[in-house]
Amino acid sequence: MPVQLTFAERPRRDGQPRQKAGRRPGPRPNVRHRVRPTHKYWNPVHVTLRAVKGLPSFRRETLYKAFERTFRRTRREDFRIVEFSVQDNHVHLLVEADDNDALARGMKSFSVRANRLFNAALGRGRGRVWGDRYHRRDLTDARQVRHALVYCLANYKKHQRVDHGRPRIDPCSSARWFQGWTAIRTADDGPRPTPTARTVLLARAWQKHGFIHPGEVPRLAG
Repeated sequence: MPVQLTFAERPRRDGQPRQKAGRRPGPRPNVRHRVRPTHKYWNPVHVTLRAVKGLPSFRRETLYKAFERTFRRTRREDFRIVEFSVQDNHVHLLVEADDNDALARGMKSFSVRANRLFNAALGRGRGRVWGDRYHRRDLTDARQVRHALVYCLANYKKHQRVDHGRPRIDPCSSARWFQGWTAIRTADDGPRPTPTARTVLLARAWQKHGFIHPGEVPRLAG
């Protein structure tokens, strides 16, 4: 009986085996559909969600307000978005969840609600907002958490190439409510849109590596 070969197993015309067969990934490949690692409730998670191409900037005032309403309404006992930043075509989140199921349900709740409120703010009845499944990175020690906080709250500096001067606090993020700056802001920005951290790593353990100066710029998390 003939045997069906996979594309990678098919020999070349010259009889030699195929090397590195298959489609090459692009400059920013999609998140692969692999089984996600087991989430431990004591580890915060850095989540990135990217938009489909062609949408206006998420940082437009009316659209950012839609995201802020989403953060305020996404409240679950087993899932918390603690910190966030909204960039032109993606969002960064620092979240806590009780387990894998809680993380999956919480992210689905957030993404569906954000999709609906974004479309309403844009004045369209329906339409896709997210271009891919979310990228997740579990943070397992205090230094990783501190790096992730800087990366999330100051992410606009990375994209806008801001390394000094004003503004130091990104208005399209939870930086206005963050209490880990070297100098606490006294401006009244209203009630915090997200709950406070409950995990030891995100609530206080990262502080042993130093509070964050408003002038810090993101670095690759590690």
